[in-house]
Amino acid sequence: MQTIHPMLWFDGQAEEAAKHYVSIFPRSEIRDVLRYGAGENEGKVMTVEFTLDGQKIVALNGGPEFKFNESVSFVIPCESQAEVDDFWNKLVDGGTPSYCGWLKDRFGLSWQVVPTALTRMLEDHDPERVRRVTEAMLAVDGKIEIAELEAAFDGERAAVRS
Repeated sequence: MQTIHPMLWFDGQAEEAAKHYVSIFPRSEIRDVLRYGAGENEGKVMTVEFTLDGQKIVALNGGPEFKFNESVSFVIPCESQAEVDDFWNKLVDGGTPSYCGWLKDRFGLSWQVVPTALTRMLEDHDPERVRRVTEAMLAVDGKIEIAELEAAFDGERAAVRS
């Protein structure tokens, strides 16, 4: 049984964010919506408990005091370029791309869409291959392309992005 889970602070968008996220990830669902009782916020959403690929998360409508930043991000390991493309496109829609496969979604939450091939290449025993892949990854402005990493790994000149 999972005992530790993240709680994400939103400014009134907790339910919208949860619905967006569960539409993107498999094995995901909204499990509970807790609304404020009598008082100033009566009937408004306080928290939304949901799962993303089986991971419990709670979204809180806490107000404008705190904003997301890159010091916390969610990592999505992807087995193929098709997975990278799919997750990237759905999460960056309305958000902002960043370097090395990072992005901020429309709610300001940071994500890393990372091909598992990158991890395998970075764990290689040849330091020159690792250096080339690291440099290629650090040069990425936006979504990671596995073919570009593989070209760097193999010592080939990577194709220029169009």
